[in-house]
Amino acid sequence: MDTTNRVTRASTPAKHFEAQGSWLLVFVLAYLALIADGADVMMYGLTLTRIKDEFGLSNVESGALGSLTLCGMAIGGIIGGWASDRLGRVRVVVWALALFSLGAGMLGLTHNFLEFAVVRFVSSLGIGSMVLVTTLVAEYVPMERRSLILGALQTGISAGYIVVIALSNWILPHYGWRTLYYVSALPVLLALAIKFFVPEPASWLASRTAARTNERGLARSRYYLIFSNRQSRMLFILWTLASVFALSGFYGLNNWLPTYLEKELHMKFSSMAGYMIGTYVVAFAGKIVAGWLGDRWSRRGVYVLGCMGAAIFLPVIIFWHTRENIIYLMFLFGFMYGVPLGTIGTFMSESFTTSVRGTAVGGSYNLGRFCSGAAPVVIGYLATQFSIGIGFLVVGAVFFLSGVTALFIPDRLHDTQR
Repeated sequence: MDTTNRVTRASTPAKHFEAQGSWLLVFVLAYLALIADGADVMMYGLTLTRIKDEFGLSNVESGALGSLTLCGMAIGGIIGGWASDRLGRVRVVVWALALFSLGAGMLGLTHNFLEFAVVRFVSSLGIGSMVLVTTLVAEYVPMERRSLILGALQTGISAGYIVVIALSNWILPHYGWRTLYYVSALPVLLALAIKFFVPEPASWLASRTAARTNERGLARSRYYLIFSNRQSRMLFILWTLASVFALSGFYGLNNWLPTYLEKELHMKFSSMAGYMIGTYVVAFAGKIVAGWLGDRWSRRGVYVLGCMGAAIFLPVIIFWHTRENIIYLMFLFGFMYGVPLGTIGTFMSESFTTSVRGTAVGGSYNLGRFCSGAAPVVIGYLATQFSIGIGFLVVGAVFFLSGVTALFIPDRLHDTQR
């Protein structure tokens, strides 16, 4: 009886919050956080050419900076996922957002490869935990419209890409790459807003209270709980593999696409920025359509089709582009690129129970990030030996493999509000 009462009391603030429809505020603040996340991820690709010239970096060194970022994101995400189950979703998101925002601003103060690498690694620890923004929102919204809402939420990352591309088009030619990094420190103010206005989800509060009462010894380890259960263990392994393949594609592409458009397609920076903005605007539509279809059909089916569609369109862009059709090919690819991103948050979150969700999502997704850290270096090597376009063929292959892996993951296993 005492345990039940404690669970009820712990749940009350978040239940009241949900009852008032204030999950919309959670959505808005989470959306702004993902804009900051997307802007930070895209910023390195946009400034890569200038950083290479100023620091005298080779293609492999440039790729290594991207890989180091992914390794830091992986470590931060694994730790952050565990901490979100122990300490709270909101608390971890706040610290993660503050860390990577301030760290990004400090990159403008670096003057060589080593300084940039160290600061980038530390700040990327925070970026890795931003996957938990999706988990936070998933635990607020009802199952029947969860995929649509989380698909719309994921457009925040595309919005971040667009914001930073637009800022780059204005700032880089006139003020240099350092100023762009200084501006990126502003989201630390958003971290304060989330801290004071967003309560922890009711499902997490109830789960945490029950865990304090019932868990003993080794059972207190979230990873023990995951790997001692056959279904959870298999899902963790499958999501790790799916993440390795998908994130190798996403990060390899984001790191090298601006350079590919400038150096191999010989676009001016202003034209390249316009093409990329258009591509990511179309990705908005892909994510929202994916969310809508995920609610009405299948999270898994939408994810698989999106991965395979992106895999098919990359070779089409590489081998069949012309000056006349490149814009249409990029827009079609942008739509396909957005589809798996629009459904992965719901699909992954519903694979695990509340008590281990943060650890499982943060762990599997960020182990994928860690392994995908090789992708920018591999593309850098292929760019040196052959071309960036050849590297993008490898990107297409790993997108396809992520879709194949997802075929073995069941749909809608757990309601994240319970």
